[in-house]
Amino acid sequence: MPAEQAVPSTEQAAFDAHGIEPVPPEHRTSSAMDQFWIWAGANIAPINWVLGTLGITFGLSLIETVLVIAIGNAFGCVLFAFFNLMGHRTGVNQMVLSRLTFGRRGAYIPAAAQVLMPMGWVGVNTWIVLDLATGALDKLGIGGGGALVYVVAFVIMAIQVAIAVWGFYAIRTFERFTMPIVGLIMLLMTVVALTQVDIQLTGGTATGGDKVTAITQLMTAIGIGWGISWMVYASDYSRFTRPSVSDRKLLLATGAGMFIPTVWLASLGAAIASAGGATDPSSLVITTFGAMALPVLLLLLHGPIATNIVVIYSSALAVLTMDIKVARWKVSLGAGVVGSAVLLAFIQSDSFALAFDQWMVSMIVWISPWVGITLVDFYLRHRSKVDVAELYKSPSTSRYGDFKWAAIIALACGLVAGWAWQFGLVEAFQGPLAKSIGNTDLSWLMGMTVGAGVYLGLAKRRTTRGRAPVAAPG
Repeated sequence: MPAEQAVPSTEQAAFDAHGIEPVPPEHRTSSAMDQFWIWAGANIAPINWVLGTLGITFGLSLIETVLVIAIGNAFGCVLFAFFNLMGHRTGVNQMVLSRLTFGRRGAYIPAAAQVLMPMGWVGVNTWIVLDLATGALDKLGIGGGGALVYVVAFVIMAIQVAIAVWGFYAIRTFERFTMPIVGLIMLLMTVVALTQVDIQLTGGTATGGDKVTAITQLMTAIGIGWGISWMVYASDYSRFTRPSVSDRKLLLATGAGMFIPTVWLASLGAAIASAGGATDPSSLVITTFGAMALPVLLLLLHGPIATNIVVIYSSALAVLTMDIKVARWKVSLGAGVVGSAVLLAFIQSDSFALAFDQWMVSMIVWISPWVGITLVDFYLRHRSKVDVAELYKSPSTSRYGDFKWAAIIALACGLVAGWAWQFGLVEAFQGPLAKSIGNTDLSWLMGMTVGAGVYLGLAKRRTTRGRAPVAAPG
């Protein structure tokens, strides 16, 4: 362990010099409540209520929309909580844990996807709030035309990159102290928004096959698919949890941290959309109550920052997983620069940004088979027992191998199955099997089950072939 790494207390936001090496017990100072705030902060974000409006847009009633969101997230958040448990038990980040399943260099494959995907999310999460933030500033008497959008974008990016570069302890401190305030603002905003619209509980227009299509699309976008999309990040943060925290407490904290804000905001977006007016609660509140512009502005600025600091930090760890020897903070800084460039491209082309946002929703197609393979390998094949030191040995000497083809082939099969059963918002992600059964999107289910099933079959076959024959008695 580098000598410059100070042992942080539970109250410090000390510089995090950790890379992808296992976090030693004395540096694991995060509580279960800290984990709750981290994931709650990452999900009290405008993108969640925007996705919540999809159910109404697809023709579902408010009751149907909320049920799909709640049931889907209940299942997705349970799986997400078990991914957090992996980091807690090993002290290792998520992509390094992929070496257990995919091999030392085989893990480069999911790690590379984990590097590329966050850059898009950083841009989308920031871009989606810029118009609302400038609208709130205008209510406060601060104008600036088109230039103000760039100023706001620069401020948001500068803050989130600085926190991500400082590392986990800064992320934990930021979420711990800002989330209670933001939660109260969101509660007040919810009350104001719901008292100003005529909520329609029923009245969905979709029927028959169209309703099934709508339910499956919503389930993928903001139901179970939402929890699945966060699993690639889970252990990056739970590895800092105190060893004394019980499994049960961590499962409850991380699952609730994902479930409560996601279902809350998505249901709020759906409720407002059901009235047939504005589809965004912030827009409604700003228009109706100019006096609330300041707290709404704080909420809007907090949303992308709280989400993107998690994303930028994790993308740096994914880079290091590919055996690139650079300090973690330098990679985080580079990720912030790339994310800023993506954001500038979005600002200059709203149509491109909207198309990219729709495309990002489809990225669940690669994550779901990875989730299925990782879960069965960690909990069924290895029974949560990991030789952590072997994860860091050279590809030629690690007992976990270099390229584990069973997992790589299973990932490819799961990806194909997920795409074939996907009916996304972009035509390229509308698979033939999904179209053949009435545009039903089962991408997350088929990707996960095919990936897990193929992996278990190939891994079992290899184990059977490699087993030494049993000598005959006598």
